[in-house]
Amino acid sequence: MTDDTAPATILSGITPCISDLATLASRKTAVHLTGCDLREADLSSLDLSLWNFERCDLHRATLNGAILDRTRWTSCGAAFADFAGADLNEAAFSACDLNNANLRGALLSSATFVGCKLTGATLTETRSLDVNFRDTLLIYAKLRGMSFRGMRLEGVDFSQADLGGCDFRDAVFESGSLREATLKNARFQGADLRGADLGGLRLSDAAILKGATISRVQAGQLLSEFGLFVR
Repeated sequence: MTDDTAPATILSGITPCISDLATLASRKTAVHLTGCDLREADLSSLDLSLWNFERCDLHRATLNGAILDRTRWTSCGAAFADFAGADLNEAAFSACDLNNANLRGALLSSATFVGCKLTGATLTETRSLDVNFRDTLLIYAKLRGMSFRGMRLEGVDFSQADLGGCDFRDAVFESGSLREATLKNARFQGADLRGADLGGLRLSDAAILKGATISRVQAGQLLSEFGLFVR
Protein backbone atom coordinates (compact mmCIF):
# COMPACT_ATOMS: atom_id res chain seq x y z
CA MET A 1 0.00 0.00 0.00
CA THR A 2 1.30 3.43 -0.93
CA ASP A 3 2.20 5.82 1.87
CA ASP A 4 -0.32 8.64 1.43
CA THR A 5 1.49 10.83 3.96
CA ALA A 6 4.75 11.08 1.98
CA PRO A 7 5.25 13.97 -0.47
CA ALA A 8 4.37 13.07 -4.06
CA THR A 9 6.96 12.68 -6.79
CA ILE A 10 6.03 14.97 -9.70
CA LEU A 11 6.71 14.05 -13.34
CA SER A 12 5.68 16.59 -15.97
CA GLY A 13 5.70 16.66 -19.77
CA ILE A 14 7.97 13.65 -20.28
CA THR A 15 7.90 10.14 -21.69
CA PRO A 16 8.92 8.28 -18.55
CA CYS A 17 10.95 5.08 -18.69
CA ILE A 18 8.82 2.14 -17.55
CA SER A 19 11.64 0.81 -15.40
CA ASP A 20 11.76 4.16 -13.58
CA LEU A 21 8.02 4.00 -12.96
CA ALA A 22 8.39 0.45 -11.66
CA THR A 23 11.08 1.68 -9.26
CA LEU A 24 8.81 4.46 -8.01
CA ALA A 25 6.00 1.96 -7.58
CA SER A 26 8.23 -0.32 -5.52
CA ARG A 27 9.00 2.57 -3.15
CA LYS A 28 5.30 2.88 -2.28
CA THR A 29 5.25 6.65 -2.73
CA ALA A 30 2.56 8.70 -4.45
CA VAL A 31 3.36 10.03 -7.91
CA HIS A 32 1.74 12.90 -9.83
CA LEU A 33 2.12 12.70 -13.61
CA THR A 34 1.11 15.73 -15.69
CA GLY A 35 1.11 15.74 -19.50
CA CYS A 36 3.17 12.56 -19.70
CA ASP A 37 3.32 10.28 -22.73
CA LEU A 38 2.45 6.71 -21.72
CA ARG A 39 1.17 5.51 -25.07
CA GLU A 40 1.37 1.70 -25.32
CA ALA A 41 3.22 1.61 -21.98
CA ASP A 42 3.10 -1.70 -20.12
CA LEU A 43 2.24 -1.01 -16.48
CA SER A 44 0.78 -4.45 -15.82
CA SER A 45 0.62 -5.61 -12.20
CA LEU A 46 2.36 -2.49 -10.81
CA ASP A 47 1.13 -1.02 -7.53
CA LEU A 48 0.27 2.57 -8.46
CA SER A 49 -2.04 3.25 -5.53
CA LEU A 50 -2.80 6.96 -5.00
CA TRP A 51 -1.03 8.00 -8.21
CA ASN A 52 -2.47 11.03 -9.97
CA PHE A 53 -2.65 11.15 -13.78
CA GLU A 54 -3.44 14.54 -15.30
CA ARG A 55 -3.64 15.19 -19.06
CA CYS A 56 -1.62 12.04 -19.73
CA ASP A 57 -1.75 10.03 -22.95
CA LEU A 58 -2.34 6.33 -22.21
CA HIS A 59 -3.60 5.31 -25.65
CA ARG A 60 -3.38 1.49 -25.86
CA ALA A 61 -1.51 1.34 -22.55
CA THR A 62 -1.59 -1.99 -20.69
CA LEU A 63 -2.56 -1.85 -17.01
CA ASN A 64 -4.06 -5.29 -16.57
CA GLY A 65 -3.81 -6.56 -13.02
CA ALA A 66 -2.39 -3.22 -11.83
CA ILE A 67 -3.28 -1.93 -8.38
CA LEU A 68 -4.85 1.45 -9.06
CA ASP A 69 -6.94 2.01 -5.96
CA ARG A 70 -7.62 5.65 -5.05
CA THR A 71 -5.91 6.85 -8.23
CA ARG A 72 -7.06 10.10 -9.83
CA TRP A 73 -7.39 10.53 -13.61
CA THR A 74 -8.11 13.99 -15.02
CA SER A 75 -8.49 14.79 -18.74
CA CYS A 76 -6.50 11.72 -19.74
CA GLY A 77 -6.68 9.96 -23.11
CA ALA A 78 -6.83 6.21 -22.58
CA ALA A 79 -8.66 4.92 -25.65
CA PHE A 80 -8.14 1.18 -26.17
CA ALA A 81 -6.25 0.95 -22.85
CA ASP A 82 -6.35 -2.42 -21.12
CA PHE A 83 -7.45 -2.32 -17.46
CA ALA A 84 -8.52 -5.98 -17.34
CA GLY A 85 -8.48 -7.31 -13.79
CA ALA A 86 -7.11 -4.04 -12.39
CA ASP A 87 -7.93 -2.88 -8.87
CA LEU A 88 -9.67 0.49 -9.38
CA ASN A 89 -11.24 0.65 -5.94
CA GLU A 90 -12.21 4.28 -5.20
CA ALA A 91 -10.52 5.47 -8.40
CA ALA A 92 -11.85 8.74 -9.83
CA PHE A 93 -11.99 9.51 -13.57
CA SER A 94 -12.91 13.02 -14.70
CA ALA A 95 -13.25 14.17 -18.34
CA CYS A 96 -11.28 11.15 -19.59
CA ASP A 97 -11.40 9.45 -22.99
CA LEU A 98 -11.78 5.73 -22.28
CA ASN A 99 -13.37 4.83 -25.59
CA ASN A 100 -12.99 1.11 -26.36
CA ALA A 101 -11.06 0.55 -23.14
CA ASN A 102 -11.09 -2.94 -21.65
CA LEU A 103 -12.12 -3.04 -17.98
CA ARG A 104 -13.22 -6.66 -17.96
CA GLY A 105 -13.01 -8.19 -14.50
CA ALA A 106 -11.78 -4.94 -12.92
CA LEU A 107 -12.59 -4.02 -9.32
CA LEU A 108 -14.63 -0.81 -9.54
CA SER A 109 -16.03 -0.55 -6.02
CA SER A 110 -16.80 3.10 -5.21
CA ALA A 111 -15.11 4.20 -8.45
CA THR A 112 -16.44 7.36 -10.13
CA PHE A 113 -16.65 8.37 -13.79
CA VAL A 114 -17.68 11.99 -14.39
CA GLY A 115 -17.82 13.57 -17.85
CA CYS A 116 -16.08 10.56 -19.39
CA LYS A 117 -16.31 8.81 -22.75
CA LEU A 118 -16.62 5.02 -22.55
CA THR A 119 -18.08 4.38 -25.99
CA GLY A 120 -17.46 0.76 -26.97
CA ALA A 121 -15.78 -0.02 -23.64
CA THR A 122 -15.97 -3.49 -22.09
CA LEU A 123 -17.08 -3.63 -18.44
CA THR A 124 -18.24 -7.22 -18.17
CA GLU A 125 -17.50 -9.36 -15.11
CA THR A 126 -16.54 -6.27 -13.11
CA ARG A 127 -16.91 -6.08 -9.35
CA SER A 128 -18.71 -2.78 -9.21
CA LEU A 129 -20.35 -2.11 -5.84
CA ASP A 130 -21.36 1.58 -5.63
CA VAL A 131 -19.69 2.56 -8.91
CA ASN A 132 -20.91 6.01 -9.97
CA PHE A 133 -21.37 7.27 -13.54
CA ARG A 134 -22.38 10.88 -14.22
CA ASP A 135 -22.58 12.78 -17.53
CA THR A 136 -20.82 9.85 -19.17
CA LEU A 137 -21.15 8.18 -22.57
CA LEU A 138 -21.52 4.39 -22.49
CA ILE A 139 -22.72 4.12 -26.08
CA TYR A 140 -22.18 0.61 -27.50
CA ALA A 141 -20.50 -0.35 -24.22
CA LYS A 142 -20.60 -3.97 -23.03
CA LEU A 143 -22.05 -3.96 -19.52
CA ARG A 144 -23.65 -7.39 -19.24
CA GLY A 145 -24.58 -8.32 -15.70
CA MET A 146 -23.57 -5.03 -14.02
CA SER A 147 -25.59 -3.81 -11.07
CA PHE A 148 -26.91 -0.27 -10.99
CA ARG A 149 -29.44 -1.06 -8.31
CA GLY A 150 -30.63 1.99 -6.41
CA MET A 151 -28.24 4.32 -8.23
CA ARG A 152 -28.98 7.83 -9.48
CA LEU A 153 -27.85 7.86 -13.11
CA GLU A 154 -27.49 11.48 -14.15
CA GLY A 155 -26.73 12.17 -17.81
CA VAL A 156 -25.64 8.59 -18.52
CA ASP A 157 -26.03 7.57 -22.16
CA PHE A 158 -26.51 3.81 -22.58
CA SER A 159 -27.58 4.11 -26.24
CA GLN A 160 -27.10 0.81 -28.10
CA ALA A 161 -25.19 -0.62 -25.13
CA ASP A 162 -25.36 -4.30 -24.20
CA LEU A 163 -27.23 -4.23 -20.88
CA GLY A 164 -28.21 -7.90 -20.85
CA GLY A 165 -28.81 -9.10 -17.31
CA CYS A 166 -28.10 -5.70 -15.74
CA ASP A 167 -29.85 -4.82 -12.48
CA PHE A 168 -31.54 -1.39 -12.59
CA ARG A 169 -34.00 -2.05 -9.78
CA ASP A 170 -34.88 1.14 -7.90
CA ALA A 171 -32.46 3.16 -10.06
CA VAL A 172 -33.35 6.74 -11.04
CA PHE A 173 -32.54 8.00 -14.54
CA GLU A 174 -31.98 11.73 -14.99
CA SER A 175 -31.41 13.03 -18.54
CA GLY A 176 -30.01 9.68 -19.64
CA SER A 177 -30.70 7.32 -22.52
CA LEU A 178 -31.57 3.67 -23.09
CA ARG A 179 -32.19 4.23 -26.79
CA GLU A 180 -31.86 0.97 -28.77
CA ALA A 181 -30.02 -0.71 -25.91
CA THR A 182 -30.04 -4.51 -25.57
CA LEU A 183 -32.09 -5.23 -22.45
CA LYS A 184 -32.48 -9.00 -22.44
CA ASN A 185 -32.98 -10.28 -18.87
CA ALA A 186 -32.34 -6.81 -17.38
CA ARG A 187 -34.37 -5.92 -14.27
CA PHE A 188 -36.15 -2.60 -13.82
CA GLN A 189 -38.60 -3.15 -10.95
CA GLY A 190 -38.99 0.07 -8.99
CA ALA A 191 -36.83 2.05 -11.45
CA ASP A 192 -37.77 5.62 -12.34
CA LEU A 193 -37.26 5.98 -16.09
CA ARG A 194 -39.05 9.29 -16.57
CA GLY A 195 -35.76 11.05 -17.34
CA ALA A 196 -34.56 8.46 -19.85
CA ASP A 197 -34.80 8.38 -23.62
CA LEU A 198 -36.57 5.08 -24.36
CA GLY A 199 -36.61 5.45 -28.13
CA GLY A 200 -36.17 2.33 -30.21
CA LEU A 201 -37.52 0.00 -27.53
CA ARG A 202 -38.72 -3.22 -29.09
CA LEU A 203 -42.11 -4.70 -28.30
CA SER A 204 -40.35 -7.83 -27.03
CA ASP A 205 -38.55 -5.64 -24.46
CA ALA A 206 -41.68 -4.02 -23.08
CA ALA A 207 -42.27 -6.73 -20.47
CA ILE A 208 -38.75 -6.19 -19.11
CA LEU A 209 -39.82 -2.73 -17.91
CA LYS A 210 -42.60 -4.19 -15.75
CA GLY A 211 -42.64 -2.43 -12.39
CA ALA A 212 -40.77 0.66 -13.66
CA THR A 213 -42.22 4.17 -13.73
CA ILE A 214 -42.45 6.09 -17.01
CA SER A 215 -44.24 9.32 -17.92
CA ARG A 216 -47.45 9.63 -19.91
CA VAL A 217 -45.47 11.22 -22.74
CA GLN A 218 -43.08 8.27 -22.81
CA ALA A 219 -45.99 5.84 -22.77
CA GLY A 220 -47.49 7.54 -25.80
CA GLN A 221 -44.16 7.50 -27.63
CA LEU A 222 -43.66 3.79 -26.91
CA LEU A 223 -47.13 2.88 -28.07
CA SER A 224 -46.52 4.87 -31.26
CA GLU A 225 -43.29 2.96 -31.89
CA PHE A 226 -45.18 -0.29 -31.38
CA GLY A 227 -47.62 0.81 -34.09
CA LEU A 228 -50.43 1.69 -31.70
CA PHE A 229 -52.24 5.01 -31.74
CA VAL A 230 -53.68 6.73 -28.68
CA ARG A 231 -56.78 8.85 -29.43
